[in-house]
Amino acid sequence: MLVVNPISGDLDKSDLLSTVHEFAIANQFNIVVYETTGANDFAAIQSLFKEYFPERIVVAGGDGTIKMVAEAMEKHDIVIGILPAGSANGLSVDLGLPATLEENLEVAFLHHYMEMDMISINGKKSIHLSDIGINADLVKNYETSDLRGFWGYAMQAFTTLKDAEEPFLASITANNETVEHTARIIVIANSQKYGTGVTINPNGSMDDGKFELIILKSLDILLLGKIITGNMPIDSEDIVIISTEKAFVKTNRPVNFQIDGEYCGAQNELEIHILHKQMKIAVP
Repeated sequence: MLVVNPISGDLDKSDLLSTVHEFAIANQFNIVVYETTGANDFAAIQSLFKEYFPERIVVAGGDGTIKMVAEAMEKHDIVIGILPAGSANGLSVDLGLPATLEENLEVAFLHHYMEMDMISINGKKSIHLSDIGINADLVKNYETSDLRGFWGYAMQAFTTLKDAEEPFLASITANNETVEHTARIIVIANSQKYGTGVTINPNGSMDDGKFELIILKSLDILLLGKIITGNMPIDSEDIVIISTEKAFVKTNRPVNFQIDGEYCGAQNELEIHILHKQMKIAVP
């Protein structure tokens, strides 16, 4: 079964669909295609699964589409394959998926899988990277802007940094202790990299039964430059990393929050816990 998000990444999917059909014919398997509409996709995917009982579900889209399919299949033992085709492909970057569609077809439909963790945050699922603070401000601004793609992100990044609020105060309870930090961003990480390839959680693993809280106390140009260029300074006084199975975060005011690139409103309390080996995902 192939689930396609036709508008993800502002990419035309017609070539992708024809290539997938050719691959299916060459490998002698039948394929059912579902294109998401943004309305009732969750129920439609569950209904198609019960009708056809596919061996695998392959997702052509970004992190948001993958997460939606994973949640729809939560109670079923099914391998999910990925054909990266979104504006945010952070999970595929972390999994080390190949660069070409042809290579990804082999992995998504035919290769081995890993059992991957997910994170529950206030009852919502996260498969990749979520955060509270200035990056969530950026996600909110990007969602409401007309300009998409790289230049859309660049424009909103400039605006977001220019208009940034004061840092927030966070009380964090994890591993049987409570600490307080003033922060610009708190990242809740199941993996290592954002979709841009920027490493934010150098020691993260997607199947170890733990997640990391990365607390960025400040975000000056020097620190931002180090993070963007892949020199994440984990011994810096401006960065605190907490590895845990569960945590509770309370902030002194509502702060913008995003899950896997989707803006989720302003929050001042986050209840977080790991969902160990929650999904099977095809890997090289």
